[in-house]
Amino acid sequence: MSGGLPAARAPARPWLNRTVLGIGLASLFSDWSHEIATTAMPAFLATMGVAAFWVGLIEGMSDGLSSFAKMASGYYTDKLTRRKPVAVIGYLITALGTASFGLATTAWHVLFARACAWLGRGVRTPVRKALLAGAVTREAYGRAFGFERMMDTLGAIVGPASAWLLLEYFGHHYPSVFAMTLIPGLIAAGLIAFAVREKERTPVPHIAFGERLRLLPSSFRRFLVAVGLFGAGDFAHTLLILLATQKMAPEWGATKAASVAVGLYVLHNTCYAGFSVIAGWLADRVPKHRVLATGYALAAGMAVAIVALPLNLWSLGTVFVVGGIYVAIEETLEDSFCAELVSEEHHGMAFGTLATVNGIGDFVSSVLVGALWTAFGTSVAFGYSAVLFAAGALLMMSLRVRHSAA
Repeated sequence: MSGGLPAARAPARPWLNRTVLGIGLASLFSDWSHEIATTAMPAFLATMGVAAFWVGLIEGMSDGLSSFAKMASGYYTDKLTRRKPVAVIGYLITALGTASFGLATTAWHVLFARACAWLGRGVRTPVRKALLAGAVTREAYGRAFGFERMMDTLGAIVGPASAWLLLEYFGHHYPSVFAMTLIPGLIAAGLIAFAVREKERTPVPHIAFGERLRLLPSSFRRFLVAVGLFGAGDFAHTLLILLATQKMAPEWGATKAASVAVGLYVLHNTCYAGFSVIAGWLADRVPKHRVLATGYALAAGMAVAIVALPLNLWSLGTVFVVGGIYVAIEETLEDSFCAELVSEEHHGMAFGTLATVNGIGDFVSSVLVGALWTAFGTSVAFGYSAVLFAAGALLMMSLRVRHSAA
């Protein structure tokens, strides 16, 4: 044994560093901004006398544009030496597009403004995730993405409350309400510009889009199949608000039932925010595909409960709590598992592809669940979701992962 001093161990790299904190705060402020606008938008459209069709058209077109912008952004930004300027531009476009709702005088103006805002959101999303993954070691992916999801969800809690206060303060003068969204929106862009540090990277060489997709690892493609299968049943949780309102209205009355349903949704988002950090901690200690499969199984249990249980305040409260927990696991683990499966230089393409699969799934599932609910009732609608949730969980649990990003 050598008599020399033992080699000093390199100090552990802290996962909650300046970049992770900056991205987390930017997610909070940006979500705060557009949740104000999203909350006020239906009532604003009602003042124009437009039909509910326009609300669905605005949401559907914006989400579709955002999904494909994510794919294009991920593909393009992997070829850049610095990704961060693209993220800053995306945050600025979202902030300006959201605030411009106040200039609208017809529904198609709102459609154009929302589409621009969501285009910026789509452009920035894979870049933000790539920056976040590049700021920590592989062993801390779960905690970093869990922290970012928690901060984003806090914005989803603060945003609707701020919208209510602003509508009261400005006397439902909507241009003033939408103008106020600029403050948190521009703060988010500033945080990305000045708080986030991007480490040096070697851009990938120019390769055709289809070839880039084929170069992604086979384990990642199998992961996407499981995500897509689950996503085809993963309906928008605003449908839970409608479910709670309808089920409690006979006992509580329509107005009180609606208020209680919104309160349950706040509980849902609180559980989502709180459990995101726990899900991230688990992801760094337990194989990620198993944690994610557990989250998918919780979703299946929630859907079965909707079908099988008598729906009252307590059972609905349980549904909303489980819904918040499984979304925390789903979003945290899908992002951190994606970062683990794909080498760092291809993170933009991987996150863009994942976001597009999720966006398509969100659109398909919400339309189908809503249509099945209308045609056949809640048992068929949520039974459909339960089957796909369970299938996604089984497929995710069966993954045999080879960590190509090692």
